[in-house]
Amino acid sequence: MSEGGAPLSLAAEGKLAAARTRLILDKPFLGALVLRLPLKPAGAWCRTTATDARALYYNPNWIENLTSAEVQFALAHEALHCALGHFARRGHRVQRKWDLACDFAINPLLLDEGLKPPPGAQALDLYRGMAAEEIYPCIDDDLDSEMLDDHVWDSDEGGEGGGQGEQQSEAQGKGGSDNKEDGGTAPSEEIDPDAGGSSPEKVGAGSTAGDEDGPPPPPLTAKEKEQLQQQWQRHLAAAAQRAREAGKLSGQLARLTESALAAQVSWRALLAQYLTQVGRDDYTWLRPSRREGEVIWPSLRSHSGDIHVAIDVSGSVSAADLASFLGEMNALKGTMPVRITLFACDTALAADAPWVFEPWDELRLPRQFAGGGGTSFTPVFEWIERSGQQPDSLVYFTDAEGEFPKEPPSYPVLWLVKGKAPVPWGRRIQLN
Repeated sequence: MSEGGAPLSLAAEGKLAAARTRLILDKPFLGALVLRLPLKPAGAWCRTTATDARALYYNPNWIENLTSAEVQFALAHEALHCALGHFARRGHRVQRKWDLACDFAINPLLLDEGLKPPPGAQALDLYRGMAAEEIYPCIDDDLDSEMLDDHVWDSDEGGEGGGQGEQQSEAQGKGGSDNKEDGGTAPSEEIDPDAGGSSPEKVGAGSTAGDEDGPPPPPLTAKEKEQLQQQWQRHLAAAAQRAREAGKLSGQLARLTESALAAQVSWRALLAQYLTQVGRDDYTWLRPSRREGEVIWPSLRSHSGDIHVAIDVSGSVSAADLASFLGEMNALKGTMPVRITLFACDTALAADAPWVFEPWDELRLPRQFAGGGGTSFTPVFEWIERSGQQPDSLVYFTDAEGEFPKEPPSYPVLWLVKGKAPVPWGRRIQLN
């Protein structure tokens, strides 16, 4: 029983509802995301709060001992895990380190939004503004920090789905049961895009159905992760739009949303597409010589693509990154006839640049570059303009922190960016 005499679960339920309402009014972006998660009281397995991207589970006793402001933080914390797709981004990383990295990425965001953390929430200024993937390699393997919540979207066997979750979902499907109140999702069904999880109630209805004595939900399968990631991207976009219309979307959350919703396109695939377009073999129906007769047969004509590649050698891009980039370029270049003109530039173009590599040549840096103290992209574009060349495209490998030309050129530009800096024009592809 709580101090007021009400059952503990009901008292916690009321506190959660009040905190959610306050978030909707004061922080509509976070409030809209929290509404997408059904609230379910959990059993002894849940220390504080938890999520599997389908529902938000909570320990009623822990919730009852928090202030309303601290409950708001806990709710927003779980919602951001889901909205940022942390449940689908682990890959083959160590689970505990990945879970810590996700918490370290989220908590500074909530502090900057003015929310009050509950006891045990850790926020390090060192990781402010960093994504979980960037934080992960910085975490010591022996770090024994406690996480604020439980991440029950996958298990220790691996981060790619399957395992226990696959088996349990399959067992549920074979049993023929349509009841999904336990938080599981039958593998044969699509997840409702308008609901926060697999519960049949709409999320906005405030349902708190759950089994307080039951076990934790099964891990997500690979298929469920994919479906939920797409679903949460839609929720993220809708929440940002709602907050923007209310005039309550901070610049930090706007940038976070834009980054999270950016097309997750492989730069290798995109570059391969460019090279395929400009270096393709094609047929022509031009009339041949009269000596070949009157009949017009299609003939195969090859076009050697002309790609300009610029590399930022200011020192902000590591030698290992440059080597990896050139290796990928060589692999793509070997599949189609493409001539590459290579530039190296920091604040000025390298004195002996550019270097031309025919389709049969190996692409490589002609020498080592010490790296300067700054970056300017203008010299590369100025050289191309002075030479009168019109490349099929320019690929610029950089951290995008430097001086850009004021106007874009007439040819396509693909920026392959290490870091978070924006570009004023052209196609930007994030390299992670």
